[in-house]
Amino acid sequence: MERRELTVAAEAAGCRLDKGLALLAPELSRSQIQTLAEKGSILKNGAAAGKKDTLREGDSIIITLPDPVPTGTQAENIPLEIIYEDDDLLVVNKPKGMVVHPAPGNPSHTLVNALLYHCQGQLSSINGVIRPGIVHRIDKDTSGLLVVAKDDITHEGLTAQFSCHSIDRVYYAVAHGIFKEDEGTVDRPIGRNPADRKKMCITEKNSRRAVTHYTVLERFARFSYIRVQLETGRTHQIRVHMGYIGHPLPADYLYHPEYDCFKRQPLHSLQLEFRHPVTDKSMCLLAPVPEDMCNAF
Repeated sequence: MERRELTVAAEAAGCRLDKGLALLAPELSRSQIQTLAEKGSILKNGAAAGKKDTLREGDSIIITLPDPVPTGTQAENIPLEIIYEDDDLLVVNKPKGMVVHPAPGNPSHTLVNALLYHCQGQLSSINGVIRPGIVHRIDKDTSGLLVVAKDDITHEGLTAQFSCHSIDRVYYAVAHGIFKEDEGTVDRPIGRNPADRKKMCITEKNSRRAVTHYTVLERFARFSYIRVQLETGRTHQIRVHMGYIGHPLPADYLYHPEYDCFKRQPLHSLQLEFRHPVTDKSMCLLAPVPEDMCNAF
């Protein structure tokens, strides 16, 4: 059993327990927190907490996490493009079409299957046995950089940097239409779409602040080639924000399925910049833009 202790900060005060703890401990999903509360594994000020309890600033929270249990996730000898690797972490260039971790409909041939083989099982356990080593994710049809933790200390250090938005993430994308301005910022909250749980949307209800900065690199007849820098990291953030301002990504099966000359959403995680959680060294990794984005015009 792993025991975690935290104190409720001002940003989570007034929130339901499941929502507030998801803000304070982003490595845990709201569903995980709800399950732990139902099992009596979360204490608030020394008493068992319910998932609908209201948090107050200064509340003392103790979360008891169960030990990982074996699953059917198998190591698979799938080639990986490793951009950087040491004893604590690795950074991979995920190809388009690869799912990050097993899920219904994608039980194998995922990045996790490949990582289990490459790392011989030496991956962090914080996100459980289904997502070992996975600190953050990118969509199946998005290519580019992901940092992976080999141990829990490294995982916690990286998670803290993601939580305070100190990790610099740069994407290249192709968007529909011609931008009038050369650069801009979208600062609109993102939450789950109540009409379709697979989608995210701009909403003030049950949402979190999301900030996307963009710069136009080149304009074409029907598209714009843009550089995107994330200040926050919400699910589908770039896809939702670009659609909101009238420049959706083409070939986005969920939000804008028109294919045009693309076979997948042209979105690539180009750069990750962070501090190594163990050595404190400044890391800046790059992954070249794939050919299908370079040669589509």
